[in-house]
Amino acid sequence: MNIFVNGQQRSVPDGLTVSGLLLHLEIKPERVAVEINEEIVRKTTYADALVKENDRVEVVQFMGGG
Repeated sequence: MNIFVNGQQRSVPDGLTVSGLLLHLEIKPERVAVEINEEIVRKTTYADALVKENDRVEVVQFMGGG
């Protein structure tokens, strides 16, 4: 299926949850915030929240620094 991740179109397997998408993208879920179609997805629902065709997913990674 086709989705948009941070503004770029990507082809990903059908039936992915947010957890599955992050795994597919090799992103550690504990260091990100995820939004689908301008709605924030709670970390507690990553395993249940399905990603659908043409969804617009924003993944924001937290950076440490100093």
